[in-house]
Amino acid sequence: MTGAEPLPAYRVWALPGIPEVRPGDDLVKLIADAATAPGLPGLAHGDVLVVTSKIVSKAEGRVVEAADREAAIDAETVRVVARRGPARIVESRHGFVMAAAGVDASNTPAGTVLLLPEDPDASARRIREGLRELLGVTVGVVVTDTFGRPWRVGQTDVAIGAAGVRVLEDLRGGTDMYGNPLGVTVTAVGDELAGAGELVKGKADGLPVAVVRGLPQHVLWDSPGETGGESGESGGGTGDTGARALVRAAADDMFRLGASEAVREAVTLRRTVREFTGEPVDGAAVRRAVAAAVTAPAPHHTTPWRFVLLESAASRTRLLDAMREAWIADLRADGKSEESIAKRIRRGDVLRNAPYLVVPCLVTEGAHDYPDARRSAAEREMFVVAAGAGVQNLLVALAGEGLGSAWVSSTMFCRDVVREVLDLPGDWDPMGAVAVGRAAAPPKARPPRPAGDFAVVR
Repeated sequence: MTGAEPLPAYRVWALPGIPEVRPGDDLVKLIADAATAPGLPGLAHGDVLVVTSKIVSKAEGRVVEAADREAAIDAETVRVVARRGPARIVESRHGFVMAAAGVDASNTPAGTVLLLPEDPDASARRIREGLRELLGVTVGVVVTDTFGRPWRVGQTDVAIGAAGVRVLEDLRGGTDMYGNPLGVTVTAVGDELAGAGELVKGKADGLPVAVVRGLPQHVLWDSPGETGGESGESGGGTGDTGARALVRAAADDMFRLGASEAVREAVTLRRTVREFTGEPVDGAAVRRAVAAAVTAPAPHHTTPWRFVLLESAASRTRLLDAMREAWIADLRADGKSEESIAKRIRRGDVLRNAPYLVVPCLVTEGAHDYPDARRSAAEREMFVVAAGAGVQNLLVALAGEGLGSAWVSSTMFCRDVVREVLDLPGDWDPMGAVAVGRAAAPPKARPPRPAGDFAVVR
């Protein structure tokens, strides 16, 4: 950049003179009157108005009587993302993840609460169109609310509604000043404009609207003939998405739940998967699940879990063929017909068709010796319970890795065969087998099981 070129800059100022807004007020006229008051720069093509959502909600009559704010939050909530005591982070029906669904009991009469605008993007469009009709200027409009942010202390204003503003600037495919390709950079312009406006509006200064001038490149024009005022720069055409483009889709959200909520969801969404795709399983993901499995409780500070990972098709086939022969022998000894045997054997296809198998084993090293059968049985049961906890941890952790699973008990009925085929120590007791893979179809809905049906309170 040479000295003859202007330095990149913009101006931002708050609009004084906007009175207390009430339901039914003409918000466009209030803003226009404030913006064109004597001594102010007025509005120009390419300006961006940053408007606090509270005055939009008040003008639209989104003030509701609510003796119980929590009930109002419930009505605006789609799902709870995280809860800490009485505080709730929720997804609102707009798709915003925020505290209390944006229900605000401040700056509103006692006994009432203020809800977010019904459709913040539509609200922004009405303000933009109204100002163009009233003042003859094409501006961008950003409607804002205050959010907290993961990993960061404090709150900031973000865009919840927008019109005539390119809320995202996609720089992917370009290069930086060193020629390095930009592969992930998408700038949240809408939120940056919201933050710029907040710096001059304040939270309690009675200044709900700010004007940003000098960034017409982020304003969208309704026709190619419109320009950004003195700059003469075009905003790049139409394609106004509103602020909804800033809301991350659930499928792309790596942090969709709070920690405790994620644990509960992983447990409740774990399902037995019996049909898998042919996609290979990442062994590193299974090892991460094993690392989670061995955090299960165990008696006497022991480590009673061992997990045999069958990653090759040859090892899986060799084991399953031997188990099948042992099963057939048992069924024939039971007097079952060949037709019945063939039908039962097909139940093992869930293991045979899985792209990955895990054989959890119980090791009772460290168990106490007792002279009587009662205490000896209880001692082994302690280790069995610990093994079960380890298997459950494994299944839940696999679900967290996006892998389906099915625990099948069959190895418990031919432990000697399993030990021989897999060359396992004699004191390793196979405790079933876990089929692992990508589910071929979404799980079916599970009927709710109320805790009261399975709990007894004394």
